[in-house]
This record gives sequence, C-alpha cells and structure tokens, in this order.
Amino acid sequence: MTVTGWHTSTYSNGGTNCVEVRETSERADVRDSQNRERGHLSFSSAEWGAFLDAVRNDGV
Repeated sequence: MTVTGWHTSTYSNGGTNCVEVRETSERADVRDSQNRERGHLSFSSAEWGAFLDAVRNDGV
C-alpha cells in the first residue's frame, strides 16, 4: 500500500479554508486544513470513488 502525501484540490488556489486528502489504493483520508490535530475521516476507495464521481457528474 503506497501512501501519498496530504494535498488539497487544485481548485482551492492555495487557500487555507479547505480540506486535505491523502489516498492509497485501499482508502482515502480527509481532514480539515485548519484543524489537522483533530484527526481525519477515512473512506474506502470505493466510497471515495463514488463521491468523486458524484461531484464530477452531478455537481454535488
């Protein structure tokens, strides 16, 4: 399992009020960029993929 570093969306334009994501082949972790010490939420790769598809296709 390869873990990438935390990153923000390219749409955030370097802003500080956004979420950060790190992805592996098995899961995606999501955290608040302003409250990193509060932990993160984890989603399976299937859940994360479904969320991204919904955002891309439906504009959720």
